[in-house]
Amino acid sequence: MTKKLEKYSRMQIKMLIKTRNVKLNGQPILDPSYLVREHDKFEVSITHTEEIKYKAEDIRLDIIYEDNDLLVINKQPGIVTHPAPGNETGTLVQALLHHAENKLSDINGNKRPGIVHRLDKYTSGVMVIAKNNFTHTNLVDQFKLHSIKRKYQAIVWGVPAKQTIDGYIERNKINRKKMSLNQKGEGKYSKTDIILKQSYKNSSLIECTLHTGRTHQIRLHLTSINAPIVGDEIYGKNKISKFGLEKNTFNKFLILKNFSRQALHATHLGFYHPTHKKNIEFNSNLPNDMQNLIDLLLKY
Repeated sequence: MTKKLEKYSRMQIKMLIKTRNVKLNGQPILDPSYLVREHDKFEVSITHTEEIKYKAEDIRLDIIYEDNDLLVINKQPGIVTHPAPGNETGTLVQALLHHAENKLSDINGNKRPGIVHRLDKYTSGVMVIAKNNFTHTNLVDQFKLHSIKRKYQAIVWGVPAKQTIDGYIERNKINRKKMSLNQKGEGKYSKTDIILKQSYKNSSLIECTLHTGRTHQIRLHLTSINAPIVGDEIYGKNKISKFGLEKNTFNKFLILKNFSRQALHATHLGFYHPTHKKNIEFNSNLPNDMQNLIDLLLKY
């Protein structure tokens, strides 16, 4: 289909399939990985809608690295990656349009120019942005092959041991804003290594190394081992009350409960530069709010 529909990216074609706009031999097909057989007949329904042209906004960016092909930034917590219902302005996309003067990849259309991957609104840290379609496609392929190095640090409830967490992630059948983890092979395979960096008795600083990059992967994996990320409003809220039972750590418990966002930061990103033909790596220190939280935990 990518050969026949030259104006559409693989992701756009995948979405056409998943939204029941492709028929196989007269019946809707929902599996983008279906292997085509001889005499198969496909019908594609494309509705042309006028795309919203988002305007550039003068929003400060913390730039780690930049060249003619890509941009590496340190995303601040609280900013949404791209426009969506309820967040049409003030996103990272508008900031990028202003900085790059619209010189960004357009594979994903007007809504996500330059966006190769995303971080959740309240997750901070290193992101790479593509300035042209060649770079975008190359980086997307690297993400698909899981060859990009990604490390995160998180402040979590409890003191988990060094371990590897894996399983299959799928959309939660009851709450569509959440993902679910299972060992039945339903959804996409996910794998995370975690190591303990520092213990605060009822909480700890850990480092996560991603082998895959699924939606909400780290948040879901850590909740599955009863070590949810501090400040996570979606996962693990029902697991934290037990950490307030000990008198000698109750002050820490109150400090942790009052942290205003999920304490998750992308600290490391390494990939192969598509045009420079070499591996490059970038690091980002913990932001002030997470460092201040650690200082308070050590104090009390």
